[in-house]
Amino acid sequence: MPTAGTPPGLTAEALAAFRGERLVFRDLDFALAPGDALVLAGPNGSGKSTLLRLLAGLVRPAAGRLLWGAEDALADLPVHAARVAYVGHQDAVKPGLTAAENLRFAATLTGGAVVDALTTLGLQHLADLPARMLSAGQKRRLALARLALGTAPLWLLDEPTLGLDTASIGRFGTLLAAHRVRGGMVVAATHVPLPLSGTRELRLG
Repeated sequence: MPTAGTPPGLTAEALAAFRGERLVFRDLDFALAPGDALVLAGPNGSGKSTLLRLLAGLVRPAAGRLLWGAEDALADLPVHAARVAYVGHQDAVKPGLTAAENLRFAATLTGGAVVDALTTLGLQHLADLPARMLSAGQKRRLALARLALGTAPLWLLDEPTLGLDTASIGRFGTLLAAHRVRGGMVVAATHVPLPLSGTRELRLG
């Protein structure tokens, strides 16, 4: 039973989208309730990243509807942006800033604690190191640490474990589980198993 403050669910009805002039998917239907996780599967080019961008409000559907509760999720894009946390292929890490400085701007928007976010992904000992000196896996963990700063109920993740070692995947799994316990929802595109239990799969292509 949802409690006070639990976010509404997300519902997709007959979604279709183009990439350039090519139709990448159509007639997609799914529903997410608070606490749910949906894994997007399929070959390269099947539309996984396009669907994540659509759910984030970065591209418009060619057909169909996306609902937040009973309302059009994309009717007010600034409002929708506040309920979405999106981690794409690029880590969006500024090399000239330290690990902590990379998170500080996001923390001012969300009120999150930078030290706690770094600790969640095992980066606290690297807080003052310039991001250009981080390994690819450490930069990915830094990108994922932004998730720990906010309260957005919908997490959209594109190949989130790329470059992570086993220990880091375990930490990420703990972060995902805590988000879902709070009623958060996860949609993730991946080619490899994720540290998520009780997921559903949507296969594209």
